[in-house]
Amino acid sequence: MLKDLPSYIVILFILTTVTTLAILYIAIKQSSLSNTKGTIILTGLAAWLTLQAVLSINGVYEDSISMPPAFILAIFPPLLTMIILFTTLSGRKFIDSLPLSALTWLNTVRIPVEIGLYWLFIHKTIPQLMTFEGRNFDIFSGITAPLIAWLGFVKNKLPKSVILAWNIICLLLVLNIVTHGILSVPTRFQQFAFDQPNIAVLYFPFVWLPAFIVPVVIFTHFVSIRRLIVKHNEL
Repeated sequence: MLKDLPSYIVILFILTTVTTLAILYIAIKQSSLSNTKGTIILTGLAAWLTLQAVLSINGVYEDSISMPPAFILAIFPPLLTMIILFTTLSGRKFIDSLPLSALTWLNTVRIPVEIGLYWLFIHKTIPQLMTFEGRNFDIFSGITAPLIAWLGFVKNKLPKSVILAWNIICLLLVLNIVTHGILSVPTRFQQFAFDQPNIAVLYFPFVWLPAFIVPVVIFTHFVSIRRLIVKHNEL
């Protein structure tokens, strides 16, 4: 773990991760999957988070010299999982049964994430460009998510085109910060923030951001965009 960080930052990221997992599980429970399969997925996600915690606590991701970077162990499996879900028949059947309302509400976790990132910047463990004072405008997504969820799915007062546009904008925003974040990590591929690199994500519990929270957020947008374009008759 990073030393000399206030405990409230660590607690914030742990609680945000747990909240993300809880909302995702609620969405899964409301899908076409059986309770047994839903429990299996929850167990698998818990095991994944535990694995990432163990790897980061033991300093595996602190190796910035190896090729490929050890950090790929945190970001590649979630990416592969999404590819499988979107390219297989059973995967598409599952994602097409997920409730878009729950997936939209999930994006509210981006508010505490952005607050946490700002605190990490203050404590010199991530660069300013990863905060809302730099090139990260992702807090817009978190602030507007409750509004979109309420008006779009509870009140049914938003046209699908507006919900679709919101998802596309928010997807671009998160991809923007993902790009800057990855290129700010001290590896051979680093392009930004050499004076204050992105080291926080190499440690527990902040590794859960690129290994879980961010992939889940990206997943919600891809599912929503697919449903609103391909499955436009099913909300």
